[in-house]
Amino acid sequence: LLITQHHIVSDGWSMGVLVNELSALYGAYCRGEAEGLPALPVQYADYAAWQRRWMSGELLQQQADYWRATLAGAPALLDLPMDRARPAQQDYTGAFVDCRLDETLTNRLKDLSRRHGTTLYMTLLGSWAVLLSRLTGQEDVSIGTPTANRGRQEIEGLIGFFVNTLVLRLDLTGSPTVAELLLRVKTQALAAQQHQDIPFEQVVEVARPVRSLAHSPLFQVMFAWQNAPEGKLELPGLTLSPVGRTPYMAAKFDMTLVLQEAGEEIAGGIEYATALFDRSTVERYLGYWRTLLEAMVADETQAVHQLPWLPVAERRQVVEEWNATQREYPRDQ
Repeated sequence: LLITQHHIVSDGWSMGVLVNELSALYGAYCRGEAEGLPALPVQYADYAAWQRRWMSGELLQQQADYWRATLAGAPALLDLPMDRARPAQQDYTGAFVDCRLDETLTNRLKDLSRRHGTTLYMTLLGSWAVLLSRLTGQEDVSIGTPTANRGRQEIEGLIGFFVNTLVLRLDLTGSPTVAELLLRVKTQALAAQQHQDIPFEQVVEVARPVRSLAHSPLFQVMFAWQNAPEGKLELPGLTLSPVGRTPYMAAKFDMTLVLQEAGEEIAGGIEYATALFDRSTVERYLGYWRTLLEAMVADETQAVHQLPWLPVAERRQVVEEWNATQREYPRDQ
């Protein structure tokens, strides 16, 4: 059985719904029972009609005003160090580099989050913002992030496209400490989620950013935290195993950090545009990020701009080996 679904009719959350319903229906069929699925309180068409009525007038204006004010004056481009000049037009060719944070570091990140009242998502988002700021030298960093946008219980069981994109503009000016940065990230993330209903394409219209075929508007780097219910595929009489992930061949943005909890660890990686970056560069950036995470959990009173981020060997190369300028010279002349 091969099921192919266009993204226009389904999102990541929908996959968990589909898997659970397939399991329930297959099991009921094998046992000769009735379908056994509860009736849906609404259909997607009901949601679409409701959203069209709800997102209008004063509410639409209020959300549009928030994004207009929040994104006013934001830098048009996150100027990451790249291996090649940006092409005149995006070609969306991409690849993926895996990463995994071990149980010890994951638990320390959870402890840091609990102490500061942040979710693991917010803490990891803050660390990603620090890396991007250190790489670019920019203290005003805009990061895209997907949101499930399923704020009503009636639509949790629907297969459909609900997901929206938010832009989180994070302020790293004034040399904040790790603790201060987490508070700033929490504030911005909660405010963005309170204004998540207006579609991203309308946010682009009200923000009026610089437009270019060479890069996406408002942000070029994304952070995706995968925590939607995955569902459990159980088909009586069949032994199932997952097919290995197909190789990434596309990148919608310059870079996307994709993470999720995997047991007691955090797993994921970076999807990147091969027109801009070599694999070795992305692997190096992941190394910087991991070192920053270790520094953040070690001392939350440190200023984020002073956190160590170079691995020991690279720091020795940059600071010592490349600066080994001692030479013999005629001392009597």
